[in-house]
Amino acid sequence: MKVLITGGAGFIGYHLTKELLAHGYEVVITDNFSRGVADSFLESLKDRPGVSILSADLTRMGDVLELGRDFDYIFHLAAIIGVQNVLKHSYQVLQRNVELTVNAIALARRQEHLRRFVFTSTSEVYAGTLKYYQLETPTPEATPLTVTPLEHPRTSYMLSKIYGEALLQQSGLPFTIVRPHNFYGPRMGMSHVIPELLKKAYFLEENQPLTVFSPTHKRTFCYIGDAVAIIRKLAESPAAEGQTLNVGNEGPEVTIREVAETILATVKKSSAISEGPDTPGSPVRRCPSMEKTRRIIGAVECVSLQEGIRRTFDWYQTYIFDGNELCEK
Repeated sequence: MKVLITGGAGFIGYHLTKELLAHGYEVVITDNFSRGVADSFLESLKDRPGVSILSADLTRMGDVLELGRDFDYIFHLAAIIGVQNVLKHSYQVLQRNVELTVNAIALARRQEHLRRFVFTSTSEVYAGTLKYYQLETPTPEATPLTVTPLEHPRTSYMLSKIYGEALLQQSGLPFTIVRPHNFYGPRMGMSHVIPELLKKAYFLEENQPLTVFSPTHKRTFCYIGDAVAIIRKLAESPAAEGQTLNVGNEGPEVTIREVAETILATVKKSSAISEGPDTPGSPVRRCPSMEKTRRIIGAVECVSLQEGIRRTFDWYQTYIFDGNELCEK
């Protein structure tokens, strides 16, 4: 089976590539490398049989058409992401994310034997419902979606993903939509709560407190190895065709302060925690219902938060904090 991963140089794409290779797939990664993630880990994939890495701009139809017509699966991960991008370039986020998805669908329609188009949406689609109504927690996929105020920059990313979901629903393609919830792990960049806190904790001076923002906000976290295994199984499952599915962990639900406490224990620091203010736009709770996903692929064994943080710290300590690797910005 031959697979195309758009935006494949990023965090999820890299780990999904390794997951698919381990299960016998041929993988083509395409990316425009605008986020500077062509590091040695991605380069090392070139030496593995069954992997091709192509530089392409999916907003240009010429680049899209050059990708070919012989893919069995397309995983569409390409998008402008990141809170700072969303806040500073909200119009571009909305415009380009929709354009990327429209062009990826056009490519999918050219395929001669496409089995599945997997679209990565976001847990942000639930943000408006949480803001204005009672959001059920754990949150099922059937939750009615409400858009946050259109003038807010953060709405642009959410809306681009809702629009993408709608495009797939009307596309006539064999599709599966996945809504990722708080994936974490090695090589995820620094602009995420777990690597940010790991870096802060690791470089704390003696008697210096660890400042934690949104300390009472609750999350569940999903280790990246578990996440990409779930995504692969959903892509392969006939029962997942035409479905929208959460991907994440239903528990345990922990506060950001509790995450910080686990991180301090992992890096072997006895520092106190200083509670900072809530981050603007940060949801108070985020926890997916995984019932529908479990019905399709069965129970999935998940790495514990303590073990996942330890694995993540080991990687960051080796390659980022004490090493010289470039990491996704």
